[in-house]
Amino acid sequence: MSEIESQLTLIKRGADELLIEAELVEKLKSGRSLRIKAGFDPTAPDLHLGHTVLINKMRHFQEMGHRVQFLIGDFTGMIGDPTGKNTTRPPLSREQILANAETYRDQVFKILDPERTEVCFNSSWFDTLGAAGMIKLAAQHTVARMLERDDFSKRHANGQPIAVHEFLYPLCQGYDSVAMNTDVELGGTDQKFNLLVGRELQKHYGQSPQCVLMMPLLVGLDGVNKMSKSLGNYVGIAEPPKEIFGKLMSISDDLMWRYYDLLSFRNNVEIACLRQETVEGRNPRDAKVQLALEIVARFHSQRDAQAALADFEARFQRGVLPDDMPELEIAAGGVAQILKQAQLTASTSEAIRLIEGGGVRCNGEKVTDKALVFKVGDIAVLQVGKRKYARVRIV
Repeated sequence: MSEIESQLTLIKRGADELLIEAELVEKLKSGRSLRIKAGFDPTAPDLHLGHTVLINKMRHFQEMGHRVQFLIGDFTGMIGDPTGKNTTRPPLSREQILANAETYRDQVFKILDPERTEVCFNSSWFDTLGAAGMIKLAAQHTVARMLERDDFSKRHANGQPIAVHEFLYPLCQGYDSVAMNTDVELGGTDQKFNLLVGRELQKHYGQSPQCVLMMPLLVGLDGVNKMSKSLGNYVGIAEPPKEIFGKLMSISDDLMWRYYDLLSFRNNVEIACLRQETVEGRNPRDAKVQLALEIVARFHSQRDAQAALADFEARFQRGVLPDDMPELEIAAGGVAQILKQAQLTASTSEAIRLIEGGGVRCNGEKVTDKALVFKVGDIAVLQVGKRKYARVRIV
């Protein structure tokens, strides 16, 4: 395998689509260090593993000798990205944006090499662009073209309002690529329209158009919806080590391999070997432990990772969880109702009696609160007595 082919294999690992591959090959053949961009609007103070899919891919580019441009959208964050929204999203204040942006620096350097990372704020060029410049930029796109975007077209067809400032978002994201003279832009599959606007604007400004690498949206702990803090199916990278470890151990075996592709820094050969060992009979829980250790060590330390493993094994009493433990989807409700629906108790009254007697555990911890409520997105391993178990996902 040639050097270019080897780079392409790593670049495309886990990716959904690469546009345009032939152009990227030519850029790689040039031998120069490419400028790799990914933008993040600091709409919340903490990043979760879903955000790190793009950051991990930036790390791959760094390992190949390229320079990454981590763009903090402190200007576009005040507009609010309408992608995937069926209503106008309220813009954040400048103060909120800057407060959130400050936390991003510390978090991303747990993954990226600071020496090969250029942190940019798009206010640095939009503040000087001015109203006249923004009008000239708006002249580069038509309303008809904007309505080709799926979420805009649906809202327009349904008579739902689209604020004028929302049309500016794709143009601003595209202009970021012009200002940064980007070679490759990374984004989620929901960003395709915006990413392609960047290519068009670069052509207009006489630049070589960027290649576009689209990564899938990471499925959350529930195995169904994309990872989201609002859905409660997320793993925050700033969460305590034990919390990260326990959450990752709760994912399904199938989802684990997707997480390996998108989150692990193990090479393809190592991951293939782990898969094969599992096919040949090794407990998939062993591979899940290795993934959880890697992720915890990345955002905390090796010592924290080993402590989280020891805590997990102690709480669940090594080897006590049965391989055939049922996995159930249950409606949100109180703990007594959940236990009954999971058929771990015959009735809610029995569930309450067992809780009072100390006979119920949730994720290894004794349940003492009879009023405990499970919300949509929660995932838990429930244990009644010594032999009754169920893994439940609240829907």
